[in-house]
Amino acid sequence: MSAKLASRDRLTKAQRSWNMSRIRSTNTKPEIVVRRLLTGMGLRYRLHRAGLPGKPDIVLGPRRLVIFVHGCFWHRHPGCKQATMPSANRAFWLAKLEGNAARDQRHRRALRQLGWRVVTVWECETRTPERLARRLARAVGSGAGTAMPGARLAQRPKH
Repeated sequence: MSAKLASRDRLTKAQRSWNMSRIRSTNTKPEIVVRRLLTGMGLRYRLHRAGLPGKPDIVLGPRRLVIFVHGCFWHRHPGCKQATMPSANRAFWLAKLEGNAARDQRHRRALRQLGWRVVTVWECETRTPERLARRLARAVGSGAGTAMPGARLAQRPKH
């Protein structure tokens, strides 16, 4: 790698490393939005079940439904303005991001072959929780509990 290409990054190697270490794979803000909506609908779920292809973010076992919560940039949300391509080191990013999307497709296919229904929630969808709640309610089906999507469950009285 030439010195000219290596110097394109405005951050030092240590700063870039620190930034990248802050990018989380679990318990992200979009994932927490989805979990709160599901909990508000009276649903129980498991998180990051390792025994399934792709280690889905949310698993509703009895309903045979898995939910992936994907960042628009990292997973190439088609048509989304957040799914941009970095201008620096383009070949690396193209291979990385297309590889992510191909892996996601393989995991969805494998889960469907195992009898699971697969829902992908995109980061940009979590910005309109009311719309997302309706989409999740449709995906889960009519047996989602008695609470309306987006409604809070009543608190139990303390004894």
